Amino acid sequence: MILAEREGVTYRYAGDRALLVEYGPMELDLTLNFRVLAVDDALRAEPIEGLVEAAPGFRSILLTYEGARPEALVEHLDRIHAGLEELSEIPSRLVNLPVAFDDSESRRAVQRYLDTIRADAPNAEGGTNVDYVVRYNGFADREALYDAVLATEQWVGFIGFFPGLPFMFPLDPRETVFVPKYNPSRTWTAEGAVGLGGPCYSIYPVESAGGYQLLGRTLPVYDLAGRNEIFREDPLLLRPGDRVRFHRVEEDELLELFADVQADRYRYERAEGVFDVGEYLDRLTAVSDEADAVRAHRERAAAETPVP
Repeated sequence: MILAEREGVTYRYAGDRALLVEYGPMELDLTLNFRVLAVDDALRAEPIEGLVEAAPGFRSILLTYEGARPEALVEHLDRIHAGLEELSEIPSRLVNLPVAFDDSESRRAVQRYLDTIRADAPNAEGGTNVDYVVRYNGFADREALYDAVLATEQWVGFIGFFPGLPFMFPLDPRETVFVPKYNPSRTWTAEGAVGLGGPCYSIYPVESAGGYQLLGRTLPVYDLAGRNEIFREDPLLLRPGDRVRFHRVEEDELLELFADVQADRYRYERAEGVFDVGEYLDRLTAVSDEADAVRAHRERAAAETPVP
């Protein structure tokens, strides 16, 4: 049920102790996410009595409250919105992570799916999801897919569904890879698996079920036990507004690094910084024609590819 509407903002009841605030139309627009993160920062700087938690999503933020009137939250948010200046920079850490493409654990998850859930799944032919992603996007071969993954930083839009699970989107629209999810989902996925659903990348923080197509595997991004120093202050490696840059390694090296993480010998590459919103918007304009051509090519390939 809608509580109130403003230009570009919709306030919805979410049960009897939560308010869902939505920004803009329901579309993939990173500038909406930038706004969500700015509002989240403002709420932390200017909390209102009764607010229990603010949980940012991609183009929405969920506010849980206790002992406060939802109308008072709306008034407080209206003041925050009115005071927000045009975003120029966003605090943004850059995290470098290794990735081993089409690794044995991802293949094991796909083969288990074929053996126990759906033997005729078109996305799992040959015991891998990689070739399906190549076909769906019209890439010439696997290497072209891998190049697209490595060519751009991935923007962490939000953390959710499970603690530490990042939802990431390519900052260069020319390197967008798109693929439908599993149907039905898998029952098992390895920790550290890198998956893709729609245009969204994710890293599985623990062994779990899952529906994203598996591209490979990276290092742990979540550890309550704090076996590595980076997790002792916060068990989540990533937070909204971070950028992830993947670099390619072979699986043997990744497994050695995995062991080094758990033995506290590995040091993650994570650097503080800022993200220049104006520069990003200028770059979007400059590459828009190329991005449109890539999207048209991808859509033609998708139209000729079976959907799971």
